[in-house]
Amino acid sequence: MQLTTLIYIENDGAYLMLHRIKKVHDLNTNKWVGLGGKVETNESLLECALREVKEEANISLDTIECKGIITFILPKWGNECCFLYKATTHQQSLINCNEGELHWIDKSNILQLNLWEGDHYFLKPLLNDEGFNEYKLVYDNNDRLVEVWINKENIK
Repeated sequence: MQLTTLIYIENDGAYLMLHRIKKVHDLNTNKWVGLGGKVETNESLLECALREVKEEANISLDTIECKGIITFILPKWGNECCFLYKATTHQQSLINCNEGELHWIDKSNILQLNLWEGDHYFLKPLLNDEGFNEYKLVYDNNDRLVEVWINKENIK
């Protein structure tokens, strides 16, 4: 199982979102996601999160807090154990990202973007600044969400 981080950065009522339109054979093609990526050898989760933010957006963070753990079961792509972070920054300028286009999206519009279906389950609590949760999102071979667990409750 791959270990990853996923960071949603807030500034003035908007989240920094990455529209994944540049990479070939990308599991997130044409999806909107937060920043993040794979944990490298000898790297802590927090170090990974900070490195990915630097590489993808070149911004510094004012705060960062772990808000959850997401287990993604993705038969076609490989399973992930993902640590979910929420961060804040005072920076608004964006760089050219080699993985897609970066945009500040008003929090009220996030859930209308082209997201993975399961992302709604962890983004709603994140947008409402709720506590720490553990999620399990199970997809089938056609990338359809078939099962959802939040903490120890099966809700789909």
